[in-house]
Parts: sequence; structure tokens; C-alpha cells
Amino acid sequence: MENVEEGKKTSLGLDENVEGALAYLLGFITGIAFLLLEKESDFVRFHAMQSTIVFLGLFIIDVILRLIPFLGWLLGILISLIGLIVWIVGMIKAYQGELYKFPIVGDIAEGQLEKMSI
Repeated sequence: MENVEEGKKTSLGLDENVEGALAYLLGFITGIAFLLLEKESDFVRFHAMQSTIVFLGLFIIDVILRLIPFLGWLLGILISLIGLIVWIVGMIKAYQGELYKFPIVGDIAEGQLEKMSI
């Protein structure tokens, strides 16, 4: 994985690693916000897209599972735990300046960004 240059600023005036980490802060909400606001940094846009896909997907799965009595609630708790781990890993990797791709989702995020830039 490639790393960002230390101290490189984004179009919003923040360091790329800080803005990348912030893309995970409130899950898909900050992911969407940074996708809309950040115009220059591919690093930030990647982390914002990855955050959006991961957390929107986990949110939808969690809502559906919680409609199932008992077993759904237990699986919902498991999904929430997975979300917490992904959230922490995403923020740490982005803050360290690493273009870290989660399995499956990272490739999807890259593909979506390529489609958006055409």
C-alpha cells in the first residue's frame, strides 16, 4: 500500500492523514461529507468512499437483522462489534497515512472512485 506525503494539505486545508481519519469519524455520514467536499486528494477521497461503503452496508445489515427476533439481535450485536473494529482500524491506518484497503470493500471503493473521475 502507498503512503501519503507527510504534511501534504488537502483542498480543505487539513493534512491528508487527518482528513482521511476524519472520513471515518461518523461512519458513512463523514464519508459522504468528505466525498462531496474534498476535490483534490485521492487519498482522502478513497478513505471517504471506503468509509461510506463499509458503514452504510453495516448499517443496512444491522437494521435488517434487528427485525429478526432474538437471533437477529445477537447477530446485530456482532455486526456492531465488527463495525467498531473496522472504525478503529480505518481511522488509525488513515491517520498513519496508509492507503489501507479493507478486503473486498477497498477494491469496490477504488472502482467507484474511478467511475466518478471519468
